[in-house]
Amino acid sequence: MSHSPVDSVSGSDSVPSGQSTLRLAVLGGGITGQAAAHRLQELSVVAGRPVSISLFEASDRLGGAFGTERIGDYLVERGADSFITNKPAAVKLCRRLGMEDRLIPTNARFRSSLILSNGKPVPTPDGFQLVAPGDLKAVLRSPLLSWPGKLRILAERFIPRRTSQEDESVAGFVRRRVGKEALDRLVQPLVGGIYTSNPEHLSAQTTLQRFLTMEQKHGSLYRGMRVASTSSDSKDSASGARYGLFASFPNGMQELLDTLEERIRSTCTIRVSTPVRSLRKNAHGWELQTDDGRELYDGVIVALSAPVTAKLLENVDSECATAISQIECASSAIVLTGHALSDVKHPLDSFGLVIPHRENRRILAVSFLSRKFDDRAPAGRVCLRTFVGGAMQPEEYKRTDDEIIETVLSELRSILGVTGTPDFTRVARYPQGMPQFHVGHLQRVQEIRKKAESLTGLKLAGNYFEGVGVPDCIQSGEQAADQLFQMITDP
Repeated sequence: MSHSPVDSVSGSDSVPSGQSTLRLAVLGGGITGQAAAHRLQELSVVAGRPVSISLFEASDRLGGAFGTERIGDYLVERGADSFITNKPAAVKLCRRLGMEDRLIPTNARFRSSLILSNGKPVPTPDGFQLVAPGDLKAVLRSPLLSWPGKLRILAERFIPRRTSQEDESVAGFVRRRVGKEALDRLVQPLVGGIYTSNPEHLSAQTTLQRFLTMEQKHGSLYRGMRVASTSSDSKDSASGARYGLFASFPNGMQELLDTLEERIRSTCTIRVSTPVRSLRKNAHGWELQTDDGRELYDGVIVALSAPVTAKLLENVDSECATAISQIECASSAIVLTGHALSDVKHPLDSFGLVIPHRENRRILAVSFLSRKFDDRAPAGRVCLRTFVGGAMQPEEYKRTDDEIIETVLSELRSILGVTGTPDFTRVARYPQGMPQFHVGHLQRVQEIRKKAESLTGLKLAGNYFEGVGVPDCIQSGEQAADQLFQMITDP
């Protein structure tokens, strides 16, 4: 990813003088933009080239779509509550920030998930990972599927591998491999819980590459899962996801944000509540227009959402802007609530619950945050995070906060037996915050990158390229920093 290794570089190292200082701007103060700014600092040290970095954020805080909040004795997450560690970018960043030893795993006691079936939470079959069965006996025992549905999964081993290399939808891939019933009752809610997307439109190449490789290499998802179960990084039988690979921090994900911001502030100028109104290239560099006036920079990284990026680039490169605008984004909300365990009928003996669209409910999923990590709720209490909206239920997002809270509490009462008055309620909204990786997304990304190549001194980053997870965003920001720095410093 990088043309210069920086694993041992500290942000406090000095940069030799004697060269002109590069003026660089990063637009967007989410994890992507912060990772980009931090990477530029590191590259400056390695190359011995002084830089002046300005980080612009339209809102009044850094962090973008996630952050940790103290509510009384609760520690709640407004966005991502953890990150997967088998994608290396986040772990490597933690190591370089000197905080790798702060990482904590998920609570092994509750490493499982639930799926709503006929109005009742039912355990996901052991070893079932997103779209693939790892334990056929567990599938046969599960009440989630009818016997015809179970037999269809058993037959997966005899379904020939696909020969076409063209992208297909997640729904198409799943129906082909394990059948329609598994799609509707298992895969759709599990995938929807991650991407808030309709699997009929979701790109398999973008979101299920691991399983596409299994099919091509082993001819069967089941055989591929059997091989993977013997490897050192896949020995996790938890249902629904590889929960043993997820990590957070004792004081929540805010630890990463705070440490990164502290490191950035050592050499960067951070400007919150400062949206960039326009961007254009002239003979001297890139001119940014803010409410404070016009400023000139040698290089710019745009680490904003797809809709905002497209709008900003309209007058820079209309074709690139149009290509980015074709990436649809869904709006979603997270409702945070705290409850006495005595007010919850269900034992909450898992990490959370996902809800199939076929159940005709008004929520997408419920995460039991204080089951995933210790010290997220006081003794005898539980913190729940309920997800609303997304591509398949956009009408729910459009309601007022009070209406959404009322809906959530009604659904929690019906599904989990939650009664009484919550200790608190909070609504965190993410308008157009979830890019929809529709079929053909990788080709669309290639087109965007190709069109952006002509924009000398400007690089794009964001969750709309290859992934929405924390490691994906970090990698996107760092890759943009690598490319920009090399572009403007190579003779």
